[in-house]
Amino acid sequence: MNDDTAPPSGDPVDPAPSGAEAAPPPESVRHPIAARLRNYFLAGILVTAPIGITVYLVWQFVSFVDSRVTPLIPPRYNPQPYLPFEVPGFGLLVALVGLILVGALTANFAGRLVLRVSDRIIVRMPVVRGIYVAVKQLTETLVTEKSKAFREVVLVEYPRRGIWAIGFITGVTEGEVQELTEDPVVNVFLPTTPNPTSGFLLFVPRRELVVLSMSVEEGIKMVISGGIVAPPDRRPPEVRARTRHKVVAGPAPGAGLPKP
Repeated sequence: MNDDTAPPSGDPVDPAPSGAEAAPPPESVRHPIAARLRNYFLAGILVTAPIGITVYLVWQFVSFVDSRVTPLIPPRYNPQPYLPFEVPGFGLLVALVGLILVGALTANFAGRLVLRVSDRIIVRMPVVRGIYVAVKQLTETLVTEKSKAFREVVLVEYPRRGIWAIGFITGVTEGEVQELTEDPVVNVFLPTTPNPTSGFLLFVPRRELVVLSMSVEEGIKMVISGGIVAPPDRRPPEVRARTRHKVVAGPAPGAGLPKP
């Protein structure tokens, strides 16, 4: 007995039941223009944000220096009143020339004598002495080419065992701190995110430090970005395979550290 309700051979069969609605198209098909505009918008942010923020910060720095230095220039030597427009960066240029002249004057005998006398006078002041000595030592440490401060990036277990943080070696511990500790320790500056200028000073034994292959600039970028910007691992493949998911031993005592 033949089924009269069966469709004839070759006719298409509708899989959907009678009265059923077709499935809606996917989101990417319904709104292709909106998705493309969103991608273009994000790409524009990625391109313009670094340039815009950099220009803004540089402009703010130049404006800050100009606002502090330009009022100190005598009116006769200041070109601003004679021009119909302001000259951005004139105060910064004057500050740079002034610093160069001060450095040149202190290079001769008379300049060193004046600097030595003024240094002795300031050191004898009760309140100003502490600020002056601290600022002078910090400036000499950061500016002097022979300094080894912030030359290595290390991993240190902080604030407890099993949790690692990025730190920067600032020198070898000396004085009373080293005399009261059993192991040889080094000074480690532990920065905070996203402001690396603040942080903690830790005195950590050398054997508990893990020296990283990344540069100081890469370590600072990683701290500022909160770990979003991670530098690549530049270690040889055999070293990476051998130390994967393992804490490698720290440097030998004194290896890669500034000498006291």
